[in-house]
Amino acid sequence: QVQLVESGGGLVQGGGSLRLSCAASGRTSRRYTIGWFRQATGKEREFVAAIRWSGVRTNYADSVKGRFTISRDITKKSMYLQMNSLKPEDTAVYYCAADRRDTNDYASLLSYDLWGRGTQVTVSS
Repeated sequence: QVQLVESGGGLVQGGGSLRLSCAASGRTSRRYTIGWFRQATGKEREFVAAIRWSGVRTNYADSVKGRFTISRDITKKSMYLQMNSLKPEDTAVYYCAADRRDTNDYASLLSYDLWGRGTQVTVSS
């Protein structure tokens, strides 16, 4: 059974950086899309970034383009979200998720059938 576990969250000042990690246990496939989503208090969960497990394609929400970078290490079965130039509005619980059905709709919550429990990111002003 595949599981996803996030780590790397914390408290950082505005303008600072954090690197989130998502470790997968169990069997994975190059056809998977792995995504990062976030949910701020009182708001809906939103798409942040996604990457094909093969690494061929990456996608970003407009709000994080140029500041966040998604990557993966197949040998470690891990995915990363490097977050630079953080803003208070980036404060949220960040979740990694896997689309194992190859839906090709990387920004939709409904495409992802496996979720981690999340890691809190707090950016102070």
